[in-house]
Amino acid sequence: MNDNLQKFMFEHAGVRGELVELSETWQEILSHQNYPHPVKVILGELLAAASLLSANLKFNGTMVMQIHGDGPIKLLVVECDSAQRLRATAKLAADAVITDNATLAELVHSHGQGRFVITLDPNDKLPGQQAYQGIVPLDGDSVATIIENYMMRSEQLDTKLWLAADAQVARGLLLQKLPKIGGTESSVEDETEAWNRAVILGSTLKQEELLSTDVNTLMTRLFWEETIRVFDPVHPQFHCNCTREKVGDMLKMLGEEEVNSAIAELNQLDINCDFCGKHYSFDQVDCAQLFTTNTLVDGVVAPNAIKH
Repeated sequence: MNDNLQKFMFEHAGVRGELVELSETWQEILSHQNYPHPVKVILGELLAAASLLSANLKFNGTMVMQIHGDGPIKLLVVECDSAQRLRATAKLAADAVITDNATLAELVHSHGQGRFVITLDPNDKLPGQQAYQGIVPLDGDSVATIIENYMMRSEQLDTKLWLAADAQVARGLLLQKLPKIGGTESSVEDETEAWNRAVILGSTLKQEELLSTDVNTLMTRLFWEETIRVFDPVHPQFHCNCTREKVGDMLKMLGEEEVNSAIAELNQLDINCDFCGKHYSFDQVDCAQLFTTNTLVDGVVAPNAIKH
């Protein structure tokens, strides 16, 4: 059964919504890493949020969400492109001790230095165009609240999110208040009332219900009294765009001196993709070629049990 992202709009109110269910995609991501349960919850919620927000991208490209932590979790990364292709990973501190009841603040904001980053990276950039990046302190005690505060501060968009994840599925609901269009008959008071009503309906959704109920049932259950326009569903899927060339570019960024030092010590550099587990090997000849030519010899093998 395909993963689903369902977009809908309230017919008589300036409110749009989306529901997403990620099961196959989430299971593929989890198959490459063994995370403690609280890490799975946070990463899964961030994955659902990235899918929901990327559904409204106005360009052909990728949205990258990152949480840079100052506790047991050092980094959470989720990427979603305009075709709803997703990948995600987490990096933990070497000495991380994570209890089952650890909170988001304890895991990523224990010293008040956590940051939330959104990057919008178009595929077809204009000359001189750079990817847009927004960086803010972690403001909130949940992934949903952090993103809501970011959207209000950076985009001036009223946004509400309900997110949930476990070891089987990641699901989410997004509601957004649309900007008032000039010439419409509805008043500011009407628009505000409609938005508040939508949020009240969304707020009846409990986390346990979100985890256990498919998106079509949730939509009917939450908004059965409303007139909503439902669009064709989209089917998110896992996709990793790592290549040997990209890994080679990463090594070149380290510099020839550092790469030569590493190859002299190890004789071969073995690098696993954090997102999909694919393994890349670079021997002395490969590393020498990095700095003399753009051609790389073949050296990629299927994912294995080694994780870096």
